[in-house]
Amino acid sequence: MAEHVLIVGTGALACLFAARLSANGVSVTMLGTWKEGLAALRMHGVMLVKPSGEIVKYDVDVIEPGYEFHVKQALVLVKSWQTERVAKDLQGILDNDGIALTLQNGLGNLEILSDSLGAERAALGSTTTGATLLSSGRVRPGGEGVISLGEHERVGPLTEILTNAGFKVEMVDDLASLVWSKLVINAAINPLTGILEVTNGELLERSSARELMGKLATEVAETAKAQGIRLSFDDPVRAAESVSERTNSNHSSMYQDILRGAPTEIDAICGAVARAGKAVGVDTPANEIMQALVKAKIEV
Repeated sequence: MAEHVLIVGTGALACLFAARLSANGVSVTMLGTWKEGLAALRMHGVMLVKPSGEIVKYDVDVIEPGYEFHVKQALVLVKSWQTERVAKDLQGILDNDGIALTLQNGLGNLEILSDSLGAERAALGSTTTGATLLSSGRVRPGGEGVISLGEHERVGPLTEILTNAGFKVEMVDDLASLVWSKLVINAAINPLTGILEVTNGELLERSSARELMGKLATEVAETAKAQGIRLSFDDPVRAAESVSERTNSNHSSMYQDILRGAPTEIDAICGAVARAGKAVGVDTPANEIMQALVKAKIEV
């Protein structure tokens, strides 16, 4: 019997994961609300654009909230501001012995899922894998990354599915470290690429942008340290630069949101750093400015 995974979301990473899982024989259903994206997925499936320009199509099933459906394994890949809504959607979809794994950006997603589904049905992870949505349902890989998963008694089958699909998966036993290590990367790269409208790699080619990226990463690391949180790397600046290098051609999710005129995750990234910094007495001026600039940009 083929494995079956629900992917919550229809954006860049959701489409990339759907394509790679489907290519490995996994039955994929995608849950979303974006009408244009849903229509494209129903008509063409997920279209994966390879570096050569070749397009490979993968069939997926598509459902909307309220559809009668049950599944044991779900990957949550929506924006952080959508988490409360999808947590309610999953209440009637996820089996009692199922698991919903969040690979989202920002802080607070696991807590929202756990409040709605119960801690036994919610697991935490993060990924530095990149993807750019070229159009509805059409995605281009943006650089290979790592999927880091927190320990959970039900996450084993998903770990195996992701590994078999070619993803590099690692297990970590410190959930706070997992979240804050990813936050370092998100805060350093996403807002700058969105404001400057450049790829991840272009940040390293501009000395001023590279310097600011380092300040953003350092503020997050200092805020984590003040809370007693140990990161998964010793040098936050180098960690952010390394992800920029590996995903050099990728358009960050925040850049893609800004291009589409969609809400961004800036409050769950730089905004969350600023709030946490204030609570522990760490100054975070670069993150505060990024939050304000992104908000100003999308209000135009």
